[in-house]
Amino acid sequence: MQLFAESPDKNLLPHNGTVHYFGPILHAQKSDFYFEKMMNSIEWKNDEAIIHGKHIITARKVAWYANEAFPYTYSRITRNALPWTAELLALKSLVEQISGETFNACLLNLYHNGSEGMAWHSDDEKTLKNGGAIASFSLGAERKFAFKHKQTKEIVTLQLAHGSLLLMKGDTQKNWLHRLPPTTKISKPRINLTFRSMKIDDFQ
Repeated sequence: MQLFAESPDKNLLPHNGTVHYFGPILHAQKSDFYFEKMMNSIEWKNDEAIIHGKHIITARKVAWYANEAFPYTYSRITRNALPWTAELLALKSLVEQISGETFNACLLNLYHNGSEGMAWHSDDEKTLKNGGAIASFSLGAERKFAFKHKQTKEIVTLQLAHGSLLLMKGDTQKNWLHRLPPTTKISKPRINLTFRSMKIDDFQ
């Protein structure tokens, strides 16, 4: 397998944001190794949200890890970070080396099959570093990923491969929504690691 088969220098968004897709950054065997490690060693919990006053528990599972026990609130639910595992630290180091960015936290998502996805949203919580990069590392089933401009409604889509890296930075979260659309064509699980930068001053 050829690593970096994509052109990471190309910005996938036409304007008002910056997204680079590096393609697979690990060989398939190594990606398989990390997939199994993430499936079996991460402390997965069903995600929760409060929507229109109702407490919703999703089939999709999540986990929150960081340098410190940072609390992270989204969908009106607060989660406290767990300490890094050895495998997460190794992947964080690799992603930082390739992207040129630094991260202090990681939100992981486990989608058991194609019926589980993510609705349109932006990662723009106030505790995240303003304009900070978010690196999305994918393991498992290849899934479609989409961006939609908040004003023009332009849509950009791509396929996220097993072991691949996607980097969102600059004004992307301010101007674009993104989602993982559900599909009946996928029966295998996908794990997504989103490395982030929390504003440390908020927790001191």
